Amino acid sequence: MNSTAVKEALHPVDEMLAPSKLFAYGLQHVLAMYAGAVAVPIIVAQAMGMTPHQLIQLINADLFTCGIATLIQTLGFWKVGARIPMIQGVTFASVTPMIMIGTQNGITAIYGSIIVAGLVTFFIAPYFSRLIRLFPPVVTGTIITIIGITLLPVSVRWIGGGNPAAPDFASPMHLMLAAITLCIVIAIYRYCKGFLSNIAVLIGLFFGTILAIILGQVDFIEVGKADWVGIVTPFMFGLPTFDAGSIISMVIVMLVVMVETTGDCMAIGEIVGRPIGRTNLARCLRADGLSTLIGGLFNSFPYTAFAQNVGLVAVTRVKSRFVVAASGLILVCLGMFPKMAAVVASIPNSVLGGAGLAMFGMIIASGVRSLSKVKFDGNYNLMLVAISIGMSMITLTIPNFFQNFPPAARIVLNSGITLGSMTAVILNVIFNGFGADQTASQTVDKKVYVTERNEGH
Repeated sequence: MNSTAVKEALHPVDEMLAPSKLFAYGLQHVLAMYAGAVAVPIIVAQAMGMTPHQLIQLINADLFTCGIATLIQTLGFWKVGARIPMIQGVTFASVTPMIMIGTQNGITAIYGSIIVAGLVTFFIAPYFSRLIRLFPPVVTGTIITIIGITLLPVSVRWIGGGNPAAPDFASPMHLMLAAITLCIVIAIYRYCKGFLSNIAVLIGLFFGTILAIILGQVDFIEVGKADWVGIVTPFMFGLPTFDAGSIISMVIVMLVVMVETTGDCMAIGEIVGRPIGRTNLARCLRADGLSTLIGGLFNSFPYTAFAQNVGLVAVTRVKSRFVVAASGLILVCLGMFPKMAAVVASIPNSVLGGAGLAMFGMIIASGVRSLSKVKFDGNYNLMLVAISIGMSMITLTIPNFFQNFPPAARIVLNSGITLGSMTAVILNVIFNGFGADQTASQTVDKKVYVTERNEGH
């Protein structure tokens, strides 16, 4: 009788499901985020001209650290971890800055900047709620849009085959594989529902790769060379180096990540019926900081909540945080099997490009959706969005635009995401100040979100 009463009093977030259900639901979360999780190491490795073997190491490290970060966020300890069903993955906001840092100062400078940025995030987490008013919906929506726009050229290069200088770049074969992959993604997204619709990108990658194998466009040499089991070790690419400009750039990225995590954390809290206050938000952001620090130690990247999994929690209505903790365990296991990473690394660029066009385009669409809830009449928000996106396009149009600036400044300015985000924050202060206008915008945005969610149920 007492045990029944305790079970009834247990919040759904803290409910422990049967092992079979934990695995099934946990695997669903992994499949929903897997394509996005491996995209960043692929982008960074290709931009820096790394070998296939090094790419495999990056993917393993990323998956392994994704799992650790997810376990920290869902299970929690001390004052770290929100203890809600929030899966963690590498943030796309860090892609361009990491490429710039890596090409100018080497991969060890990337990890040095990530380590410091993780520490900064961890220690400022309790104070960040005082700065959150600088990031109302008009700013966060603009930043999300900028992230998607600046990543689209990556998918375009993938569609062409990866290397614009290659003789077969944008050949009919590459374009056909990309087009078929994209059509598969669209078809699954349109005609399937629930779980299948959530993994439309992954299904597109799978069947696009099968077609590429049939057409002789896939090289499995590295799969044969890869070990079945591998241990992710710290500082695999060398001891971290610390460059001031690189650190500043990565800290700015983490400020953006903290805003993104705040939105995801509050959304999940509302969906599962566990409102997020300042204390829990600080725990959530500390987990981001600690996970990012661990990412720097284990040759990986900065971490944040994966937005697509926020939607998955709402669709499935499975609220247990232990389901997502099971996802973390699955990711850790995947990170310890190099052959799996080698298979992922063998996916042709053109296939990745077809899926990437949908994936990065969805980021833009998410930003547009956020901006659609912002008031643009009787204020300066339209100009804020216009100038911020315009600034982010400078280096996208001419990559060497700031070549005459000092190296430290170029690390910050050469990232369209960083430059556009800084512009949005500064213009928001100039146009809207620090107070009432922003609070009103946030209130309107929250009401719209709650209304939409209630209508969906």
